[in-house]
Amino acid sequence: MSREKKIYSRPRSLRKKLTHYCPGCGHGIIHRLVAEAIDELNLREKTVGIAPVGCAVIAYDYWDFDVTETAHGRPPAVATGIKRAHPELFVFTYQGDGDLASIGTAEIVHAANRGENISVIFVNNAVYGMTGGQMAPTTLISQKTATTPYGRDEKIEGYPLKISEMLATLRGTAYIERVTINKPSAVLNAKRAIIKSFLNQIKGKGFSLVEVLSPCPVYWGLSPEESMKKIDEIMTKTFPLGVLKEK
Repeated sequence: MSREKKIYSRPRSLRKKLTHYCPGCGHGIIHRLVAEAIDELNLREKTVGIAPVGCAVIAYDYWDFDVTETAHGRPPAVATGIKRAHPELFVFTYQGDGDLASIGTAEIVHAANRGENISVIFVNNAVYGMTGGQMAPTTLISQKTATTPYGRDEKIEGYPLKISEMLATLRGTAYIERVTINKPSAVLNAKRAIIKSFLNQIKGKGFSLVEVLSPCPVYWGLSPEESMKKIDEIMTKTFPLGVLKEK
């Protein structure tokens, strides 16, 4: 009798914890991809993750390596300090669109412009999740939120902020890519991009950011399945997938 070979298991860097995320949320998938990348690159014992304020505020409950919490929007500033004080460490930030693209806009722009040798995972679900579903800087035109009940109007609220495109113009950035996790092939591609951004830091290439388009079924008012379809059919029209910059 042949013995079955185990080919899929929990990453060492991912704790066995019940999730607090809503059904269909993309954070759980992205957490796993980060943990897999840390394990495969043998970084666990020298990693420091920086958690945001937002839905992923307790990311440290899920990752089994050192993670610190920061004030809202300040992960790039804290990551800069840790990496400069301990350049031998692997340092990454994990931030949502409210944390990174709103209150943390200055921090991410200046860290990128300086070419800080850190990696950033930017989770974009186009809405504020933890605080009640308000409009985020990345909210799409006509998208309804708690603060845009009739849909975002560019004449009043302006246009969705394209952080990756903005950062790609800066001389200090080494690698910027936008991916998603709405189907198996996309998950594999997202993992490839995350590993690439981590390797860039290891090689001392400078600032790397991977933007992940992620579903928020609750505040999008859709089922998990419908939310995954929305990413391809609607969201990628405003936020096209692909590499925006690579030195």
